[in-house]
Amino acid sequence: MSKQAEIPGIAAVIAVASGKGGVGKSTTALNLALGLRDLGLRVGLMDADIYGPSVPRLAGIREKPTLDDRKKMIPIMKFGLSIMSIGFLVEEETAMIWRGPMVMSAITQMLRDVAWGTLDVLVVDMPPGTGDAQLTLAQNVPLKGAVIVSTPQDLALIDARRGLAMFTKVNVPVLGIVENMSFFQCPECGTRSDIFGHGGARHEAERLGVPFLGEVPLHMSIRAMSDAGTPVVESEPDGPHAAIYRAIGAKIRDRLQGVIAAA
Repeated sequence: MSKQAEIPGIAAVIAVASGKGGVGKSTTALNLALGLRDLGLRVGLMDADIYGPSVPRLAGIREKPTLDDRKKMIPIMKFGLSIMSIGFLVEEETAMIWRGPMVMSAITQMLRDVAWGTLDVLVVDMPPGTGDAQLTLAQNVPLKGAVIVSTPQDLALIDARRGLAMFTKVNVPVLGIVENMSFFQCPECGTRSDIFGHGGARHEAERLGVPFLGEVPLHMSIRAMSDAGTPVVESEPDGPHAAIYRAIGAKIRDRLQGVIAAA
């Protein structure tokens, strides 16, 4: 951890991570960043998933970043967020056939060679797993915390435990666990179905002694808005799902309040 150094102008860097793919981590990271924005914070979003960057599609961004006078990339401004992704620099269908050192270099550049400006929180959307990207981030910057995203079923929770254990080993505080796709509520009749089981992430958080941040349902509007590049917190700000993300954001803000105030 000897390489750790604060990023000038950024009060807190937090990671949104999962042990496995397909749990809605990128959608959670973007809507969480918007929820923090709605709470009055200055927020940036960095997409650290080099092999499968999702943020350009989720945020509906197609332009490429430009350089400032210091040859630093200027993040794309969208929805009041400063956003950077490797997906802005390559075509959507391009395969990133990179070895670990190249991935580590790209993440370091997106952290250090981007003109982030003054931010209260930089949310980093991590790739799934516990590999080079996670270690690079933990070694490069003093992370103020990590948010673990999981679905309720046992298979996802096993991998979420691995992600949580990794952050614990590198001395990154776990801000809490989010249960995504917690339940499905029929838009026609209102019947609730626990497709992936229910409450697994809450019980896991209690067992491990970490905060449970909240449940996000599996709902058509969240999926449709994400595919359209208009995240639900932005497109339906007065809706129930935006309220859920803001409530999760408020718990994270409260955990970070001392850090942000000091900065």
